Amino acid sequence: MDAVYELLLEKSARGLTMEAVARRAKVGKPTLYKWWPSKAALILAMFHERLAGNPDTGNPDAGISGAPYTATAEQAIRARMQRLIAECNGLFGGVLADLIAEGQSDPAILDDLHQRYLNPEKAAILADVEWGKQTGEFPAGTDSVLLVEAIFGPVYYRLLLRFAPLTGQYGDELIDQVLHGLKSRPE
Repeated sequence: MDAVYELLLEKSARGLTMEAVARRAKVGKPTLYKWWPSKAALILAMFHERLAGNPDTGNPDAGISGAPYTATAEQAIRARMQRLIAECNGLFGGVLADLIAEGQSDPAILDDLHQRYLNPEKAAILADVEWGKQTGEFPAGTDSVLLVEAIFGPVYYRLLLRFAPLTGQYGDELIDQVLHGLKSRPE
């Protein structure tokens, strides 16, 4: 894992080779293939071990432990957005984008990424939305999944297509726009 991490600091996942990992780790290529069937599987293992931390699972005021305290669900969502954008602007973002791209031709990679990273992250944000619905901050009839996807989907869109920078201001503007539409909608 050290060798993969260090090499990814120097080059993209696309430029990484099993030969380079084996050389850096001072092992034979067969040893690598014994544990990981492909370069993508090896990178995915390092991603989960070193880069993808455990998501919070909601706000303590909603009875779910593990999240930093925020006064409102909106503040919790904004904090998660700022953390995601900061992560996407570093090694994490580059590796995540490469894994999503690799997952287009290797469904097992994408499935693993969903199960071990994307779904837990989404569940944590959904807990914030549910907390906001319980406290009356968001309308009770809000489709929580649609709200989370409307707020966070554009971040992944920019991460993958790289047509514009991911900034904290962009994250705040996304949240402002989506919540403005939600709050101005009659129930």
